[in-house]
Amino acid sequence: MGRFEPPLPEFFLVVIGQNSRGQWVAQEQRGLFGGLFKNRIHALRYAMFETGNDAKAIVETADLVELNMSAPSFISAQPAKPPQRHAA
Repeated sequence: MGRFEPPLPEFFLVVIGQNSRGQWVAQEQRGLFGGLFKNRIHALRYAMFETGNDAKAIVETADLVELNMSAPSFISAQPAKPPQRHAA
């Protein structure tokens, strides 16, 4: 069975730019997804894929963009259940 993935919000805004080391970054503004890329084209392709080819949801900036994946995880946001023990 596949891994559970929660539904994503209807609107994304993905920022594309370079980080302080010159790597290309595509980062959803809330930190829901993103990545480091070899070049601008790869970052743009990723952003287009993640936004369903919605070019209006992609913003390229000359400012530094540091990858930050600190958005709360949907899975880790739920309290963990301790393992159930059964009498032998």
